[in-house]
Amino acid sequence: MSVRIELRGLELPGCHGVLEHERKAGQPFIYDLELELPEPRADDLEATVDYREIVELVRELSDERQFKLLESLAAAVADALLERFATVERVRVRVRKPEVDPGASVEYAAASVRRERC
Repeated sequence: MSVRIELRGLELPGCHGVLEHERKAGQPFIYDLELELPEPRADDLEATVDYREIVELVRELSDERQFKLLESLAAAVADALLERFATVERVRVRVRKPEVDPGASVEYAAASVRRERC
C-alpha cells in the first residue's frame, strides 16, 4: 500500500524566466507537489517524508539556479525530490507562474512533470 503526500500552493520567489527582467527582478512561483511512497508502518515522522524538508529542498533549488523554462524548473524539482528522498516512488510537480504576459489575460502559465523511480 502507498500513501500520497500533497503540498498545494507552495509559493516561493524565484528569478526564473526567458526575459532578462524576470531573472533580475524575480517573481512568485507556485508549486503543487505530489509524492507517493510506501505507507508508514508507524505513526512516526522518521517513517515518512517531512514536509519542511520538501519545502527547503524546493527553496534551495529555486534560490541556487535560474531556469528559463517552467518545464526545466519542474523537472529539476521532480528529479531532486527523487534523489533526496529514497522512500519516494513517484512524484508529480506542477509549477505555476502567475505573473505571465503572453499577450492576453491569463490566470497563470504552468508546466507539470511526473517522475517515477526505476
